[in-house]
Amino acid sequence: MISLDFMDRVEMFKDLSDEQLKAIQETGEIAEYRKGECIFRHGDPADHLWVVIDGEVELRCESGIAVQQGICEPVAFVSQAQTFGWTCFVPPHQYRLSGYCASRHCRLLKFEKTELERLFEKYPEIGFAVMQYTIAAIGKQFQELQDEIARRRGQEIMSKW
Repeated sequence: MISLDFMDRVEMFKDLSDEQLKAIQETGEIAEYRKGECIFRHGDPADHLWVVIDGEVELRCESGIAVQQGICEPVAFVSQAQTFGWTCFVPPHQYRLSGYCASRHCRLLKFEKTELERLFEKYPEIGFAVMQYTIAAIGKQFQELQDEIARRRGQEIMSKW
C-alpha cells in the first residue's frame, strides 16, 4: 500500500485530510510497466485516473489532425506524484493522448473512475478537490493551446513578409 505521506504529495490530493487520503488510498491499485509499454492509447475509454509512484510517463498524440499535419510532438512527461488521465471525468470520457512508460520501469497508482465516483458521493469534499484540480488542468491546457495558436499565427504573419 502507498503511504499517506506519498498521497499527501500528490497535487490533486494536497488539501485533503488524512481520513480522506486513506479513503482514496484504499481504492487504488499498483500497476507496473517497462520502458516503451503502452499504458493507454488515444481514443481508448478513459476508465482510470493515474498517479506516478516511480519512473516517468510520456503522454503523446498519435492520431488526429495534429499528426496528419506533422505538428505532433511529445506533449508531456509525467513524473513522481503527478496525476494524469483526468479526462476520465470529462466527456466524452476518452483518453486524448497515448501514455507510455518512458523510463526503465514505471510504478503507477491506478484508480478506477467508477470507484472514485462512489467515493465522491460519500465524501463530496474529495470530489470537489479532484474536480477543482481537473478544472485547473483544463484551464492550463486551454491557455497553452491559445498561446501556441498565437505563436503559430505570428509565424504565419512573419512568413508572408
